[in-house]
Amino acid sequence: MKKYIIKFIGSYLNILSFISADYAARKALDIFATPRKGRLNAKHIATLKSAKKIKLKHEEHNIMTYHWQGQKATVLLVHGWESNTARWHNNIEHLTKQDYNIIALDAPAHGASDGNFFNALLYAEFINVVAQKHQPDIIIGHSVGGMASIFFQQKYQIDSIKKMVLLGAPSEFSGVLKNYTRLLGYNRKIEQQLDKIIIERFGAAPNDFSASKYAQDIEAQSLIIHDTEDNIIPYSDAKLLNQGFKNSKIITTKGFGHSLNNDSVSNYILEFIKV
Repeated sequence: MKKYIIKFIGSYLNILSFISADYAARKALDIFATPRKGRLNAKHIATLKSAKKIKLKHEEHNIMTYHWQGQKATVLLVHGWESNTARWHNNIEHLTKQDYNIIALDAPAHGASDGNFFNALLYAEFINVVAQKHQPDIIIGHSVGGMASIFFQQKYQIDSIKKMVLLGAPSEFSGVLKNYTRLLGYNRKIEQQLDKIIIERFGAAPNDFSASKYAQDIEAQSLIIHDTEDNIIPYSDAKLLNQGFKNSKIITTKGFGHSLNNDSVSNYILEFIKV
């Protein structure tokens, strides 16, 4: 059923593009930037209830943050697309056992944070609000949360951040956008107009939003973990990020997919962040 809905949306907007390519492309970008709400199971709910919840503010948006207090270094957890803080429940369990001080946030239009639309630049601003308050030593970002973490640190250069962990993170926004246009089957009219609208809204072309290029300005020691069977973000993106960072290494996994939700991954992270 989902496949047919996707095909219908793509076909509908392609037809509209012959009337107004601009209107069709704006609708396509709105769909791209509108996440579905993630579902919480009993374990996820229990994880969130165990935290102290604090709302912070970025312009007109409320940012929901969660705090699990510990005595060791402060770790900031940054989730990915169509997810929320609860996706970290396994990592939180491992980190709390080691007495790390854990902060997490819900992204724009995700979880309990405000907003109807999402983009990595706005997410970077959310991350900055949280980082200014808590001064994290370590950032762990999954998927587009990893990309947003790079955008944030490249722009704000927070001195407290000594280590970054990127899990299944995309390198090039242009690649993410191309995957979306292929999935929906958009025609060339929409693709070309999308580029123009992105320049209009964000002041740069899709190719300019490159996490691997932004990583060149980051001093933090970085760990990139990526699965060869990730069907969302290709493994080649991990190689690009590794080339961009001044001080990084890759751990390659197989069989964990895009989520990388596995105890061995948590152990890799703990080994990397320990002093």
